[in-house]
Amino acid sequence: MGKPHEQLEAWKFAMQLVKAVYQMTSAFPAEERYGLAQQMRRAAVSIPSNIAEGAGRNGSKEFLNFVGISRGSLAELETQLELAVMLGFAVPDHPAFELANSAGKLLTGLHKKLGTS
Repeated sequence: MGKPHEQLEAWKFAMQLVKAVYQMTSAFPAEERYGLAQQMRRAAVSIPSNIAEGAGRNGSKEFLNFVGISRGSLAELETQLELAVMLGFAVPDHPAFELANSAGKLLTGLHKKLGTS
């Protein structure tokens, strides 16, 4: 059966997003290894991690809180993706952008569902 969070589409897309961000940032200049690249990786990892933690908690109210944290991390990452393009480290058609968009829609839907239960 697996763990509850592994069944969630939002978690699945967030996991793909982490992979895309790691691939993107591996091509950043060496001087960004501990700057923007590291911040982007932390924000990306935070998204599925908080979904998993919330799903493992005791109720929908706690889960809702962790989904909210995931949404905040996604907003942070989206800003950093735009910065990466602005600074010439990434291209705007990188798959991470579409994955971030999809993850955002799924997180919003999950947030709404948990908020009404």
